[in-house]
Amino acid sequence: MKTTLSAALALTAASVLSTAGAQPRISAQSIIVNPVTPDLSVNVQVDRDASGAQNPAYRVGDGITVSATVNRDAYVYLFNVDPSGVVDQILPNRLGGDNFVRAGATKSFPAPGDNFRYTIAGPTGQNKVLALASLTPLNLGELSSFKTQQDQFATVNAKTQAGLAQALSIVVMPLPQNSWVSDTAFYTVAAVNPVTTGSLFIGTNVVGATVTLGGQRLGSANVTYSNLRAGTFPVRVQARGYRDHVGSVTIRPGSVTTVNIDLTQQITAPVPQPRPVPVPPVTPVGSATPVLDFIGSLLGAVAGTQMQDPARSAYDQKVADLQRQGYALQQSVTTPSGFQGVLVKGASSVTVTVERGAGRTVRVNVSETTTYQY
Repeated sequence: MKTTLSAALALTAASVLSTAGAQPRISAQSIIVNPVTPDLSVNVQVDRDASGAQNPAYRVGDGITVSATVNRDAYVYLFNVDPSGVVDQILPNRLGGDNFVRAGATKSFPAPGDNFRYTIAGPTGQNKVLALASLTPLNLGELSSFKTQQDQFATVNAKTQAGLAQALSIVVMPLPQNSWVSDTAFYTVAAVNPVTTGSLFIGTNVVGATVTLGGQRLGSANVTYSNLRAGTFPVRVQARGYRDHVGSVTIRPGSVTTVNIDLTQQITAPVPQPRPVPVPPVTPVGSATPVLDFIGSLLGAVAGTQMQDPARSAYDQKVADLQRQGYALQQSVTTPSGFQGVLVKGASSVTVTVERGAGRTVRVNVSETTTYQY
């Protein structure tokens, strides 16, 4: 359970009550002071100042514990006054047990083992806690009350520090002067510094992609980068073999900006190739024949040149067939036994191999490879 301390205790300009005789008076240091020095003492402190004499700082959302120590068996009452004058009764309450404290013991709110904690909620500024100890129980009926059975804390009727002092003076007036005593502790609620940085996560479909933000290289993609200055910056995502992604991203303070980018493969433009010369299909034959020699001599005589290499003709024809299907020739090499070429269309690549075999045969081999992304 979390209980919000709606304010801290403010040190306001104190005024002096017109009192007679032994009536308590207000002071700038302790709200209400016993005019005599009783042998009863109480010390109140917050957890960041064990001495109770300092002025530690808390921020909104911080936890806080208020403690009181007495030298004699006594009933301890704790009050909280914030800078705007709102008064909270911390002890007694319906969460932290009764307010009777043994001599030499310390009463903490919350105590170790309690199933709740107290947190600071503002407003910011100088704050004050008042502890009032009495040898006998005090009747706070005119000062505070539990409005319903569900209320965990009593509602204080006094709305300012001066009002609290005046109400308490009426409560202790009938008591012997040496039977009660008070003490105060100070602390400050500081403003929360505004968050000026944020985080960035850029996810990509390519392992090893890099991210450059605002001209500065962050590192690999698919990683969250923190403590980045808030604002809008140009961003570039790069990976070898893929087209760069260029855009902008806005980093918001106190949050993680997530951007998912699918990089596309970079297709190399095909190198222009000479238009292949159409030739009749090459039919492998098992051995040399006079008919093949005659046809070769005849074609050579008609063209005025030697007959084209059958392996080259078969290679050119197969490449031309694939180009008509949309493939682009990326590589073409001459091998000791023939020719080899690589053609690409999208994610598919085809390798054409033509080799001269024994007995004036030509072997044509076509293999296809397709890359799928998942």
